[in-house]
Amino acid sequence: MPMTVENEAQESPGHARKLVKFGRESAFSKALQLRADGYFADTRQQERGLPAMARKTAAIWLWFLTSWAALVLLPGPWWLKVPLAVSLGLAIAGIGMGVMHDANHGAWSRSAGINRWVGYSIDCMGASSFIWRTKHNTLHHTWTNIGGLDDDLELGALSRMSPHQKWLPAHRGQHVYMWALYGLLLPKWVLFDDFYNIAIGRVGPLPLPALRARDWLVLLAGKVLHVGLGLVIPLLLYPWYFVIPCYFLVCAVTGVTLATTFQMAHCVSEADMVPLPVDGRLADDWATHQLRTTVDFAPDNRLLSWYMGGLNFQVVHHLFPKVCHMHYPALAKLVAATAHDHGLTYRVQPKLRGALASHYTWLRTMGLRPAS
Repeated sequence: MPMTVENEAQESPGHARKLVKFGRESAFSKALQLRADGYFADTRQQERGLPAMARKTAAIWLWFLTSWAALVLLPGPWWLKVPLAVSLGLAIAGIGMGVMHDANHGAWSRSAGINRWVGYSIDCMGASSFIWRTKHNTLHHTWTNIGGLDDDLELGALSRMSPHQKWLPAHRGQHVYMWALYGLLLPKWVLFDDFYNIAIGRVGPLPLPALRARDWLVLLAGKVLHVGLGLVIPLLLYPWYFVIPCYFLVCAVTGVTLATTFQMAHCVSEADMVPLPVDGRLADDWATHQLRTTVDFAPDNRLLSWYMGGLNFQVVHHLFPKVCHMHYPALAKLVAATAHDHGLTYRVQPKLRGALASHYTWLRTMGLRPAS
């Protein structure tokens, strides 16, 4: 049976589930579950563990290794290094979106052990998979776009992603400067955020589970690998004034790609932002809440879908987080039809440029001083 709707919230820690309760399961949720079950029964396909996913993972990792080797180990003029740095940044983002994301949701393989090992892909890039699962799987996927709970909305004092966040005068320019800050996402994440969450023992409103010896080993090994591949080895071969700009170019490409992919699905005018309910209860059930707070974009762009790991089908991903993203295009049709049958809106932005423009407009709107 596909992992849908309530399952993601039910797997959250007990204290997390008590933060906000959703309404009773809706007819939409039940009908979608039945149609999804019918899809897998009729097509006789596995929900996860697809051979095509293994081939894709190998291709993206080959892209990463080839780009790094060509950038760092092969001689060449500086102007040739620039496109190689861009290629490496895109490959790192591709690993994040197309490999580790499925694995850390349990959607890459039918084996929990294989998912864990493939999920370490994010650690190889320098960010902790242990902390990411609490931040993303529990907080973001359970309480999407709910002020004070969805930690993905909390990007620091210089950003205002929701009308329920405090406004500062500096936010007037966020539609300009946030794009540059997105470019700093990776080094901030690797060198500061993970250690900060460990130091305070929390991720957003949730206590951070205690790290075991294995978790510490993986986390620290990932940091060392990131610094070693990104800075130490290059500094042994090239002058610092070449290495440092190149490192930040790679990080900028990675950060902007990752940040805008997620922002185009949630921080846009088409998606609802929900205030933290005073009584701790929401009228909508979990599945309906996902429809209100999430937007798909560019569904007909097959190359983009492949590269983004299906994250342009963000509505589908939120409803089916433990199903391999290669099923998303087919499941999107079921979601759209089921939503229509129940008088609900399946929100989709047809083109990538339209999604980018919508996020830009949202940044500008959130930067304006509130009326009261």
